[in-house]
Amino acid sequence: MIVDFHTHIFSPELIARRDEYAANDKCFSLLYGSAKAKLRTAEELIAGMDASGADMAVIQNIGWTNHERCVETNDYLLEARAKYPNRLITFISVQPADIRSIDEITRCAAAGAKGVGELRPDVQGFELNNRVVMDPFIGTLVEQNLILSCHADEPLGHDYPGKGGVTPEILFPFIERYPDLKLALAHWGGGLPFYTLMPEVKKALKNVWFDSAATPFLYQATVYERAADLIGADKILFGTDWPLLGQRRCIEELQALNLSMQTLNAILGGNAEALFRLNER
Repeated sequence: MIVDFHTHIFSPELIARRDEYAANDKCFSLLYGSAKAKLRTAEELIAGMDASGADMAVIQNIGWTNHERCVETNDYLLEARAKYPNRLITFISVQPADIRSIDEITRCAAAGAKGVGELRPDVQGFELNNRVVMDPFIGTLVEQNLILSCHADEPLGHDYPGKGGVTPEILFPFIERYPDLKLALAHWGGGLPFYTLMPEVKKALKNVWFDSAATPFLYQATVYERAADLIGADKILFGTDWPLLGQRRCIEELQALNLSMQTLNAILGGNAEALFRLNER
């Protein structure tokens, strides 16, 4: 099974009104304000999955700053999952600084959502280590057995659209504070796996996974091999950041590495299958 853990889709109505949404939301403007940034629908994602051989995909929302935008776009993702229940898994968006986010998480979990994300704390205007905001938010996620997907940034290296300040030094205290939270860090966690040579870091990452979204733009392909050595292949979730990158390209890059078949299959889909307990469906 091949599972793309990190994709983004939008409704046809939103795509048609791109400029309006970009003018009214910081996160959307940052990621999709340029006409060159690709916006795609659920149907286009399914077509891309069919062409590349991907079996399932996690459709993640973005870090909307406004509660109403979260609700509106969550509805489209939930509708897409209902239309393609054997192909799509939904992660919703919330604004944790808005108390209404708790009810939205509960509503969407009842409708079949499996997680929240892709969270963007710095863009959404709250701090991961603000306990007044985060304690009720994380408590609800743990209670609902939902996974949190959080954007992560490298503390050095080249700049690119969407790069922010959620670096390992911000993420690590958050991870230590909420050990029961199932957390997936996008884009290799901003390099956090490389700190696991420190025993206290590796110990704290018991409930943390790392997705490989946008790898060709960030690291050499051998990052898969190095990360598997450091954190274990079972902690890596294959992701593309589709439609930023096509699934075929990322799958072929991974298949070209000197990985055992067991490791390859785990990264491509086995780990996601276990995380979501897909074999129990």
